[in-house]
Amino acid sequence: MRTLRLAGVGGVLAYRALFNWTSPSLFIGSLMAAPVFQLLFFVYLGREIGVADDNFYVLGNILLASTGACVTGGTMAIANERRYGTLGPLLLSPRSRLVLWGGRALPYVGNALLVMTFTLACAALTVGLRMPASHIPGLVLALLAASVSGTAFGMVIGSIGLRARNTMVMANIAYTLLILLTGTIVSHDTLPGWMAAIGSVLPLTYATEAVRACSAGADMAVVLGHIGKELAVCLCYAALATALLKYFERSSRAGASLDAV
Repeated sequence: MRTLRLAGVGGVLAYRALFNWTSPSLFIGSLMAAPVFQLLFFVYLGREIGVADDNFYVLGNILLASTGACVTGGTMAIANERRYGTLGPLLLSPRSRLVLWGGRALPYVGNALLVMTFTLACAALTVGLRMPASHIPGLVLALLAASVSGTAFGMVIGSIGLRARNTMVMANIAYTLLILLTGTIVSHDTLPGWMAAIGSVLPLTYATEAVRACSAGADMAVVLGHIGKELAVCLCYAALATALLKYFERSSRAGASLDAV
C-alpha cells in the first residue's frame, strides 16, 4: 500500500507541479481543441484527394490525439524535474526509481485517454464513425495500449533530459515521426520498406492496426494480437527508459551535472 500511495500521490503532485498547461484555456486549446481541428482537417483533405475514406483519418487522428498528452507529457514528467531544479532532491530519495518514475507517468496515461475519448466523441458527432458495437471493447483496449506505449516512448525522450537541455525539440520531432511512420495518417502500404520497418518499432503502429481491425469487424483474436504487439513495444520502451534513467543518474552524479544551467 505504501508503494501504491507513493506512485499515485507522488505522481499526482508531480503532475500538478510540472504540468506546463497551467490554465484551463491552455489545457483545452492545446490538448483538446487542437486534435479535433487536426482530425477535421485530414478528414476533409482526404475527401478532396480521395486517398482514403473518413474512417481512415478519423481513427488515425484519434490515436494521434494522445501524443500531446502522453508523449509530450512523458517527456515533461522527467525533463521538467531537472528544468525546475527539483531533480536533486528527488534523486536523494531512497525509494525505488521504478516506482517514482512510474508514478509520474500515470497521470499522462489518464490524460491521453481523456483526450482520445473527447476526440472520438467529437468525431462521432461531426463526421461520423463506423464501428461495430461488438468491437467497442477492443477499441477501448487499443486506446489504452496506445496511451501506455506513448507515455513509455515519451519517458525515453524525457530520460535524455537528465543530460540534454531541450528535450521538447526531440518530442516535436518524435511527433512528426509518429504522423509519418505509424500508419495513422499515411498508410504503411505506401511507405518505402525502410520507413515501414522504422514504423514497426514505434508506438501507435499496432494500436492503429487494432482500431482499423475493429472498424472492419475483424475477429477479436486479430484485434487482441495487434494490441499484444503494441504492449510488447511499450515494454521495450519502458525497459529502455529505465536503463537510460539509471545510466544518466549515475553518470550525472559522477560529473555533477544534474541541474540545468
